[in-house]
Amino acid sequence: MRIGVPKEIAANERRVALTPDVAGRLTKGGFEVVIERGAGTAAFFPDEAYSGASVQVTDRASVLSQSDIVVQVQAPSAAELAQYREGAALVAFFQPAAEFVRQLAQRRLTAFSLVLLPRITRAQPMDVLSSQATVAGYKAVLLAASATGRLLPMLVTAAGTLPAARVLVLGAGVAGLQAIATARRLGAIVSAFDVRPAVKEQVQSLGAAFLEMAIEEHAETAGGYAKELSEETHRKELAFLAAAVKDADIVISTAAIPGKKAPVLITAAAVQGMKPGAVIVDLAAETGGNCELTQPGSEIVRNGVSILGPLNLASTVPLHASQMYAKNVAAFLGHIVQDGKLRLDFEDQITRDTCVTHAGEVRKS
Repeated sequence: MRIGVPKEIAANERRVALTPDVAGRLTKGGFEVVIERGAGTAAFFPDEAYSGASVQVTDRASVLSQSDIVVQVQAPSAAELAQYREGAALVAFFQPAAEFVRQLAQRRLTAFSLVLLPRITRAQPMDVLSSQATVAGYKAVLLAASATGRLLPMLVTAAGTLPAARVLVLGAGVAGLQAIATARRLGAIVSAFDVRPAVKEQVQSLGAAFLEMAIEEHAETAGGYAKELSEETHRKELAFLAAAVKDADIVISTAAIPGKKAPVLITAAAVQGMKPGAVIVDLAAETGGNCELTQPGSEIVRNGVSILGPLNLASTVPLHASQMYAKNVAAFLGHIVQDGKLRLDFEDQITRDTCVTHAGEVRKS
């Protein structure tokens, strides 16, 4: 079976779906792997690194038209889809928007979205959301450290003692926990907030304080994600957080609700109450933002507070982000391919939840 890896052409995308070491392991496992020329260059994997792993480096047309399974990071464009071999498979990291899914079905592609992987133990080695969130949480703290006008650790100098910066992390999922760990390693005093009481122990194990708010309703889905709160509880949450952000030098917001717009946690009024020079890095910018004032893809200043809305942050650390992504993809390929053939057991939760189109039919949108 031939696995094809095209070069990513989406704006500012530097990751590659397979790294040379993972591609090499796949060839040893019986796959034939073809990589488009330059596919890994932006992630610091030159073509020579792939050829040394018994992988064929070729042109884009050959990769798209002659592969049984095409693996990508971003969703392909409509023009790219026209070059796919009809009946081939696609594995990528995309939200299954209705129009795009319809185009996949028209090409009779068997398409898998890694965004839809279930949160079960068997799927952990394939969990792209977690691996890329790890990178984003780390990089968010570095962005904040660069944007703030102060040092993060406490320093005792000849000119006096400099107090440590206070960092508040909103949302203690994978990105939030990594942000906590990174800020702590840089010497900051860290606190965190999450509507799920179950994450308190994880936050404290990283050396951060957990901000607790009494929430009477259950705030966690069966899959472990935070769920949307009632209007009354959310109103109380906003008041609680408005008080919490006043003392923060840096706020890293990571809260998300799968399939929905990101919840607003920091209102414009709350920003007005923050210290001049404070920094907000809003990792939820791609789905609307946790801060009411966030402008996705931009950095703005309001009342002396810098508000950063970075997009595709994992791609700014392309080498390690690609290494983790490639291992996730290889684990997923090992699940859906058996004896050199695509295995489509729709009784299996992983296959069923991730397959969006098959045999010309839309299964999820």
